[in-house]
Amino acid sequence: MALTTTALNASHVYGAMSKLANRGQSGQAMDATASLAGGAKSSDFGAMLRDQVQQVVDQGNASEAKQASYMAGKGDIIDVVTAVSEAEVALDTMVSVRDKVISAYEEIMRMAI
Repeated sequence: MALTTTALNASHVYGAMSKLANRGQSGQAMDATASLAGGAKSSDFGAMLRDQVQQVVDQGNASEAKQASYMAGKGDIIDVVTAVSEAEVALDTMVSVRDKVISAYEEIMRMAI
């Protein structure tokens, strides 16, 4: 199955990546503030990763719900196609990020100490 990228799909991906980048920057600022304040709750990479995986799962569930409503005769095919393509792009993005993380880990493990 070939993945075709439209302007709408690309804008959704760019928006999601922008939110992720902004969340990371605000998390770093929060970490710095927490270390200075001594005790405020800080965000970590694991929590950010969990949130992003949950968003991908939620998009998949929303896609399935739209498909079910269409099958019941209550939905619109355009909404179904849009939801499916958004879920597909989100999953492909998550897989690409995972591949990059694994590649970076393998490269770090090959470094001489």
